Amino acid sequence: MPPEDPAPGRGIGAGVPGVPGPSVQPKPSDRPDPAELYAALDLGTNSCRMLIAQPKGSQLHVVDSFSKSVQLGNGLEQSGRLSRSSMARTIGALKICRRKLETHDVRRMRLVATEACRRASNSAEFIRLVDRETELPLEIIQPEEEARLAVVSCAPLVSAKTEQLLVVDIGGGSTELVWIDLTRVPRHDRARAIMRLHAGFAGEVDDPFPRAKVVDWISIPLGVATLKDQFRDVTDDAARFALMSWHFEECLAEFSPYEDAAGDSDPGFQIIGTSGTVTTVAATHLNLRRYDRNKVDGLRMTTQQIDKVIRGYLAMGPDGRRNDPRIGRDRHALIMSGAAILQALLRVWPTDRLSVADRGLREGLLYAQMSADGVLDDGPF
Repeated sequence: MPPEDPAPGRGIGAGVPGVPGPSVQPKPSDRPDPAELYAALDLGTNSCRMLIAQPKGSQLHVVDSFSKSVQLGNGLEQSGRLSRSSMARTIGALKICRRKLETHDVRRMRLVATEACRRASNSAEFIRLVDRETELPLEIIQPEEEARLAVVSCAPLVSAKTEQLLVVDIGGGSTELVWIDLTRVPRHDRARAIMRLHAGFAGEVDDPFPRAKVVDWISIPLGVATLKDQFRDVTDDAARFALMSWHFEECLAEFSPYEDAAGDSDPGFQIIGTSGTVTTVAATHLNLRRYDRNKVDGLRMTTQQIDKVIRGYLAMGPDGRRNDPRIGRDRHALIMSGAAILQALLRVWPTDRLSVADRGLREGLLYAQMSADGVLDDGPF
């Protein structure tokens, strides 16, 4: 079962003396301008990523973006702390984000950190450092909110035929899985029912709309970086991959909702994968020498296609993966741990297809802010 979350959606800083909480928040009386810009920043175990966007109908229009590998969680498995060099790299990236926010005069924002900061014993010190050096309102969110926002971001990719939905977010330090039952939601409203989960998995008692039922969710403290670190002493490439995959499968033992709901040909079951791992596998399958989000986001891959890509990664070996432009310099060291997680998931829930989502926490943060402000249209996705 998922860990208890005594204060879902609150950053750790909100409950730690001397650690500032979010400092840039609109007043409840503010009436947002539909043309106003919003920002969302996701500081993960490996990457710092930000989007600046504007509501456009029922969707969002991206105005600016930023992404950099900062390896904030480097060495965390061994020491339990964020290293000084990792914090310095991250502060440098956050200063760039601050300049972008000022350039675009962004006033409505949500800037969050996830698993590395949740686990580090010196996370309070890091949050204070961020506030002092950048004045950015960085907050640490809990696993339940991280899972919820990942689900919300995938709403536009939910098929009208989907009755059972599994959303998987493979991060650097953790992996979130959410199983959702849509059988009571009319087909035309299933994507929007997913969007309404931004208010919480439990939902409101007086909610007038048919609800998507969250059957179960889990946050496993293993992602591409942390899983890799646990097996770094295994020198054989293929053996390390196999051990990582089986170890992750063992971690799924407590998450087994509707075990008989999914089958190889069940059209009502959909898995959506959102992560750099999934999009890299898709880019490799499409043989993209230059990444193209329009070709990757929403792609549906068969399990045979995924297996073929993973077998190709193993055949390349570390040197081949390092030099493959479809994988990229920032991803080659982590792709096999991510592939091990992906392979384990497809063993546990065999299905003929997986939907690829080039979207995640940032998009979920933006959708949640815009939806709460009432600046998104009610039209179809």
